[in-house]
Amino acid sequence: MSCPVCGKPAEDRYRPFCSRRCADVDLARWLNGSYAIPADEEPDDDGEDGLPLRH
Repeated sequence: MSCPVCGKPAEDRYRPFCSRRCADVDLARWLNGSYAIPADEEPDDDGEDGLPLRH
């Protein structure tokens, strides 16, 4: 298995990564939203609970 960040062979200690650095790079990508899945649908005009907003 290769490291998903840099492609080097994975080390058992940091699996699936090759080093602590690559593990930290991956964590930073998760935390800053780089791995977010884009939504295709447009947001509704209602609130989060599905009820219409009152004006």
